[in-house]
Amino acid sequence: MVLPVFHGIFASSAVGFVYAEAAYFAGGTSPTVATIEKFAFSDDSRSTLATGLSSARNDLAGAANSGVAAYFAGGTYPDVTTVDKFAFDADSRSTLGTGLSSTRSGLGGAANSGTAAYFAGGWTGAARVSTVDKFAFSDDGRSTLGTGLSSATRGVAGAANSGTAAYFAGGTASGTTVDKFTFSSDSRSTLGTGLSSSRANLAGAAESGTAAYFAGGGYAATIDKFAFSDDSRTTLSPGLPAALNYLAGAANSGVL
Repeated sequence: MVLPVFHGIFASSAVGFVYAEAAYFAGGTSPTVATIEKFAFSDDSRSTLATGLSSARNDLAGAANSGVAAYFAGGTYPDVTTVDKFAFDADSRSTLGTGLSSTRSGLGGAANSGTAAYFAGGWTGAARVSTVDKFAFSDDGRSTLGTGLSSATRGVAGAANSGTAAYFAGGTASGTTVDKFTFSSDSRSTLGTGLSSSRANLAGAAESGTAAYFAGGGYAATIDKFAFSDDSRTTLSPGLPAALNYLAGAANSGVL
């Protein structure tokens, strides 16, 4: 199996998050590493954090509390429940006392900035799961949503309309499905129109307040856009310049 090289967070969403200073890329394989690379937005210069992940791993998920901290959850080699938190002011790491509710890799992440991070789906080492774990930013406490994804899956991508809802798309078992979790109630609905094709190991990113984008996966070049106003889908033309798998996404929502 081809494994992803790294997982990135761009100070705000699922695979991406918005922060005014830097982008962070964590873990990966070649060989499997604990490294976190930081790219300053001011000049695109790269630095490597002195303190990396608490263990070397890949196939993890990221989410962020904009302006405060990044969270990197799960991953493999071995499969772990670990959630590492990196405070943006000092790039210091702490490991949450309570991690994921089960060991998982291939999960998706999304955040309601200022409120909570959500980590959905994944592979336990024995089975796919539909679990959605929620970490409150106020105390980093974990709860597990009563309603998870509509199917147990791995290779899912997440993106968020901060303050409104998280979207989790695709996966090895869920095909074209896009599940939406409304932040006010943590209730799930499944969009009537899903991805334009069945794919896993795709990337997600969002322009908060406007739309979510899900790109590539399953060696496709497709980019699907979901408008937050009515959850309708359009497919961008052109898409990616090449058919890709195991990619990561990040977005500048325009909010600093």
